[in-house]
Amino acid sequence: MKIVILGTGNVATNLVHGFEQRDVRVKMHNSRNLTDLPEADCYIYAVADQALAEVAAQVHAPRALHLHTSGTVPLSVFGEDKPHAGVLYFFQSFSKASLINDWSTIPVFIEGRQIDDLAAIYTLAQTLTSRIFECTQHDRERLHVAGVFANNFTNLMYRISADLLRDTTIPFQVLLPLIDHTAQKIHTILPEEAQTGPAMRDDRAVMAHHLSLLNSEQQAVYTLLSEMITSSRPSRDLA
Repeated sequence: MKIVILGTGNVATNLVHGFEQRDVRVKMHNSRNLTDLPEADCYIYAVADQALAEVAAQVHAPRALHLHTSGTVPLSVFGEDKPHAGVLYFFQSFSKASLINDWSTIPVFIEGRQIDDLAAIYTLAQTLTSRIFECTQHDRERLHVAGVFANNFTNLMYRISADLLRDTTIPFQVLLPLIDHTAQKIHTILPEEAQTGPAMRDDRAVMAHHLSLLNSEQQAVYTLLSEMITSSRPSRDLA
């Protein structure tokens, strides 16, 4: 199967790296210049969500399989001129600076316009991982926003933590054992069972003191998150 990956960003670069590690020949093509687009059996669109419709409209290959890698864009982004289409959504955070070598633990969520398309997508996905799940648009959208909370917003918390330590002699690295332990806990217990801290104890004195150490933006984040934690506390005494 001749595969062309459209895009040169984080996802595209990692996909090329992953396929080539498994001796699958692929070509990366800049999605901003499609005049010399090579023929292929499969086009994988690893482009920004807002650009996907525009890029897809410029690719004229009715016999090829067209796949996008988005967590939110519906399959209908591929028009009737692309009868063979689907979704190949790898649920992972990708970066050019840290290419993924082991894809075996990464789940991929697939969708196909036709049964034969779905079978082809499954076979392609198997090249990289065995954790393959057929997924509807409804479920994929919710998975994507769950990932934003679990990954992107969590990383923002790390940034705020780093900012708070910036004018101290304490390096950010001292937080790593705590971060690692918290992440490891939810492999075996539910997130609500792992929740700790002053908001979970409803310790108003500690929370008030924390707020006095923060700027206005940090205070807003701290207050909102603390209120969400406090409101979710069980009725039993947590002291």
